[in-house]
Amino acid sequence: MSSQLFTQKKQAQEKIAVLTCYDYTTAKILNDSTLDALLIGDSLAMTMYGFKDTVMATLTMMELHTAAVSRGARDKFIISDLPFLSYRKSLSKSVSAAETLMRAGAHALKLEGAAGNLTLISHLVESGIPVMGHLGLTPQFVHVLGGYKVQGKTVAAAERLKQDALALQEAGCFALVLECIPAPLAKEITQLLNIATIGIGAGSDTDGQVLVLQDLLGLNLDFKAKFVKHFLSGSHLLNESVNQYVQSVKQREFPSYEHCY
Repeated sequence: MSSQLFTQKKQAQEKIAVLTCYDYTTAKILNDSTLDALLIGDSLAMTMYGFKDTVMATLTMMELHTAAVSRGARDKFIISDLPFLSYRKSLSKSVSAAETLMRAGAHALKLEGAAGNLTLISHLVESGIPVMGHLGLTPQFVHVLGGYKVQGKTVAAAERLKQDALALQEAGCFALVLECIPAPLAKEITQLLNIATIGIGAGSDTDGQVLVLQDLLGLNLDFKAKFVKHFLSGSHLLNESVNQYVQSVKQREFPSYEHCY
């Protein structure tokens, strides 16, 4: 799937399914799935490293995990997050950060917000790098927003989001993540744009959805937002399997003859 297919799927009214992925083994498995794209999200700072927010993600982290996923999911479209401040220092440093992730194996990059980013987005797109925008709850701005709260609830805030969405489209974004905004507003923005919208906590009328894999699998015991649905009781199944292993070891059932040289 290329970045152009996001728009094609929108035009065909075919929903787009995206999941986060952070490692080679999982990427190998997801490569055989029917997913449309994989996102190496800066959420890895929380899910993989145990930090309290995405601000702690570094360019080095993103580079290593992007490379790992790209080696495992050779048939998937891979989007990588530009981490906190990596695209806010200067045009030159921002382009260098983008180059790092593209050379690591990303096919496209995602960044948060519109203000201060439009020139960079246009420059990246003109340089051959597809860019996905991100509006609403932008986790890198958690300290400005005062926590993880629904955005766009007032008339003025909703209007700003619509104008920012149009600005990101005009700058050249091929798609736009809408996070934690009222479903009617997400629908309005989706209808307003020619590019695809990917929702997370934004209702069912966006052109697609994205979830953190650990949330989908029921592995993240520290987080359960309203928009998260567990499609598997992963933590229970994992513990159950580990306990079976422990029992087999203690009862001298493993390793058996067939597992010995």
